[in-house]
Parts: sequence; structure tokens; C-alpha cells
Amino acid sequence: MDQTFSTKISELAEEDRPREKLLLKGKSALTDAELIAILIGSGTRTMSAVDLSRLILRNVGNDLAALAKLSIKDLMKFKGIGEAKAITIVAAMELGRRRKEQEPSVKPKISSSKDVYELMRPDLYDEVVEHFYLILMNRSNQVIKKHLISQGGTSGTVVDAKIVFKTALEHLAQSMILVHNHPSGSLTPSEQDKRLTERLVKIGRDMDLPVLDHVIFSDRGYFSFADEGIL
Repeated sequence: MDQTFSTKISELAEEDRPREKLLLKGKSALTDAELIAILIGSGTRTMSAVDLSRLILRNVGNDLAALAKLSIKDLMKFKGIGEAKAITIVAAMELGRRRKEQEPSVKPKISSSKDVYELMRPDLYDEVVEHFYLILMNRSNQVIKKHLISQGGTSGTVVDAKIVFKTALEHLAQSMILVHNHPSGSLTPSEQDKRLTERLVKIGRDMDLPVLDHVIFSDRGYFSFADEGIL
């Protein structure tokens, strides 16, 4: 097998090293060889991990599908690829195959307070203590995540505004809906509910991360601040 490359990673500019390049420019900026180099970690005394990866790819016609068909023994024929590195490449190829087989999940989209109620039924129906959730959404009002912020007793739970917005920012949410349940079945918002909603709506407006609704859930129905025009 042709082994004519000889560039050492230590000799490359920092931005061209695979790990550093990924951190600086993102995963999509890396070539197939650079991604494989990250998997194998190191090359040989005369060949960098990137060059070794280029060699492997060249021997399969730069075809990732062909690479995925190589066995551990096939990969170990390349000088510098031991059993552990071969196993790592095979495992990565298998993960890629499994991902390709999976159907992309369809994110639910929120277009009304009823959608919120139906989305939260599996989480809040028959609950005997209060739970406070965020529904985090993208620009198309598709649900990114349902996130439990806190849970408490039968008559209340503590909600920290810092945790609410930290969670939303970590998930790159563009908007959110607040949801909490009333185990008593009452659909009347308490004064505490109103004050909390007003505070979170104001913070969201200032941060350009709007709170679109606050829904109070009970087993017999729901109350929507947005529907009632009191956001």
C-alpha cells in the first residue's frame, strides 16, 4: 500500500490541526481525513494521523461506504493502525450507518393553547404535586424540548428565573411557553402565578426570548394566559 505522506501534525499551523480546527471552525470545516484523524488520534513516526487517514481513504477510492465495509483486520494492514484504532473506525462507521437508517423525528409544532395541553398530558395528568415546565421552541414554534424546572407540594413550587432563562439559552430556544399544573383542579391563576408570569414575560422581552404563554394544567382542562389576554 502507498505510504508516501510525511507531514507531522506538530508541523502544521494550529488552525490546520484536526482537533483545533474543529474547535475553531466547526465540524463541517473538516475533511473526511481530518475527521478520521481525530478518531485514530496519532499516526506513525513518519506519518501524521491526517496523512495516515488520507492514505486509508485513497485506498478505498475516497469512498466512505467502501471504508465502512473494511473489517478490523483489513484496517490493521495499514502501518500505524492497531486493533484499538481499527475498532474505533469500525465503531464510528457503524454509528453513521445506524443514524442513516433512523427516520428523522418530526418535532411537534405549537399553534394553540390546546396543543400545549395535549403535549403536556403524558407528563402532568394524574400528578398530585405541582410541576413547572418549560416548552422550548425554535423560530417555527416547533418544540425543541420539554424541560422540568421544578416540582413541589400540592399547592406550589419554587421557580428561579435565572434557571428558566439559562435553560432556554443553553438549548438555543427562540421562544418558550410556561406550564404548571394545579393538582387541586382549580383553573384560576393565583396572585403568585400572575406575578411570576409578569416577571418572566418582562425578562423574556428584554432578552429577545419571548414567553408566548403560561398554561395552567389540570386533569379537567386548562387556563391560558395568552388566550385570556393577560400576558
